[in-house]
Amino acid sequence: MDPFGGKTTAYYFTVYASGRFNDGMVLDDGRSTDDSWDGVWYRAVNIHDDCYGVEIRIPFRSIRYKRGLTEWGINFERYILNNRETVYWTEVLQIEDNMVSKYGRLKGINPQSTGYYFELYPEGFVRYDKERKEEGKIKPSGSLNFKWDLTSQTTLDATVLPDFAQIESDPFTLNLSEYEEWLDERRPFFLEGKDIFRMSDLGKGFYHPLNIFYSRGVGKSIDGESVPILGGLKLTSKAESWNFGAFGANTDSLRYLEDDTVLTTEPRRSFGVLRVKRRVLETSEVGMLFSGMRADKDDYNFAFGLDGVYRSGINQFILQGALSDKNNKKGWAISSVYFGFIRNFLAVGSVEVVQDSFDVEDVGYLPWAGMKKILSFVGPFKMYPTGALRNLSWGPGVALTREPGDVNGWSKVGFLFVNPCFRNNWGFNLQLQAGPCCEEDTEYFNRGINLSVWGNGANYHVSFGGNFNHSYNYDREFVAYQGSNWLWCAYNEIPRTRLSLSLNNWVEWDTLNTIIAITTNATPRIDFSITEDMNLGIFNEFVMEIPQTYFGETELTSNRAGLLFSWNFLPKSWLYIALNDHREQNDERKLELQNQVGAIKAKYLLYF
Repeated sequence: MDPFGGKTTAYYFTVYASGRFNDGMVLDDGRSTDDSWDGVWYRAVNIHDDCYGVEIRIPFRSIRYKRGLTEWGINFERYILNNRETVYWTEVLQIEDNMVSKYGRLKGINPQSTGYYFELYPEGFVRYDKERKEEGKIKPSGSLNFKWDLTSQTTLDATVLPDFAQIESDPFTLNLSEYEEWLDERRPFFLEGKDIFRMSDLGKGFYHPLNIFYSRGVGKSIDGESVPILGGLKLTSKAESWNFGAFGANTDSLRYLEDDTVLTTEPRRSFGVLRVKRRVLETSEVGMLFSGMRADKDDYNFAFGLDGVYRSGINQFILQGALSDKNNKKGWAISSVYFGFIRNFLAVGSVEVVQDSFDVEDVGYLPWAGMKKILSFVGPFKMYPTGALRNLSWGPGVALTREPGDVNGWSKVGFLFVNPCFRNNWGFNLQLQAGPCCEEDTEYFNRGINLSVWGNGANYHVSFGGNFNHSYNYDREFVAYQGSNWLWCAYNEIPRTRLSLSLNNWVEWDTLNTIIAITTNATPRIDFSITEDMNLGIFNEFVMEIPQTYFGETELTSNRAGLLFSWNFLPKSWLYIALNDHREQNDERKLELQNQVGAIKAKYLLYF
């Protein structure tokens, strides 16, 4: 439901017949979702012989809404498992999906509550750490968070001495590119209002907005240790036409002892972010974003961006520009993309130009400084109202890229894509590509194939695929073949139990077309729902390396086992118990303990 009347964002609430539930935000007029929002609401399920009933109670004061607005946008969705059909209360076209601007109207709204006056959120944390060749240490800690609803639209959030130790670790990846990995945000304080503090996004994987604010950089991890956050303050406001957000945080210095000398690896820093967005032309938006970091007068990083998005039905056009200043080194960047339909043809075009001196290292995520890229593809898009095939798109495209620092010119790659989606909830995307490239001042002929397949059934979810290409290997610094394949599957046939497997393989060749290494990451996992509010997850992450193709000499280079128990005993109140054991191969090719972690964490919501 859209209680702001903005027609671009909405809350969603999901209840399953088993009693499980979920909530979150719908963004970009239905083009993307964010499940990090956690609200206070209540639900009940009754199962009968021939039907089931769901009751949901959402207090007015648990959500933000525009004061005086008597009509809200609303839609209802039901997934029918036996025929894999999704039905809606208002008509939803297959090509548009569930767009907020097409919701029905809920009339007669007259909230009597003005929202929570005050919300107190204390956290307690007891952690046991045992590092390699060191004695185990027990570290108790506590933090205090509060939220004050100044009005039904405006909220003030604050945190003091938060413990942002990760309950679940980031997964292992083998990065063969020259760019750092993007890490998802999981910390509650930064998740509140996350939809405001971001530049406009297309909701498609091939386009990357100018991320001049990256919250994982605040309190980042250095050599496995998180930079302490002293405190943070955040003010957000949502209305029918205006969205506003202001954020500030201070981090402490990070020190370590070496030869009886205290060395500093990270100084004290102050961070600030300011964001303003305005809705125009029904569902379009314009906005500005400022982000900044200062350690002292000679160590700072500021960025300022303007963005606009024009939406007309499924069609969308985004234009963004940004300026940066890092220790008096100034730069700029622009980015633009169009995604839409011209009659029965799907058309996409994007342009990205990032100046060499553009630098947002301390406040944002934009590792490809100096990148220039032009991408375009167009092809027919056909929908089928009956039969096995639901829709089909295909066509040619071209990508022109100039890598940072290259002086030999542009890479020119042409590609052909085929993307069918079937009515049984299966589909695949196949892409063939080829063309002359230049990376690291090395010229070569790029060729490759990419395939991804997905499917959903009554008791399973599966996705798999792979790629094989001839390109530059930044880890080994030469041009050669490289490939990867991946599999993720989950099986839910056993009551209350979900079995899942994540599998990744990276294969590397040398310049003589001989396989030199195969790296495998396999993570089996079991999740058991003790009740609808209580869950237990157990996993083990194996990282293996195979020299050349000698599978008999496969070595287990890393092993990480973990357990996570979570209990949502009251709305927004959680108890976590986590265990983690991480071992890596030493010089004698034996697994050696890196760290063992045991943690108990409790969060309890008090509101008035």
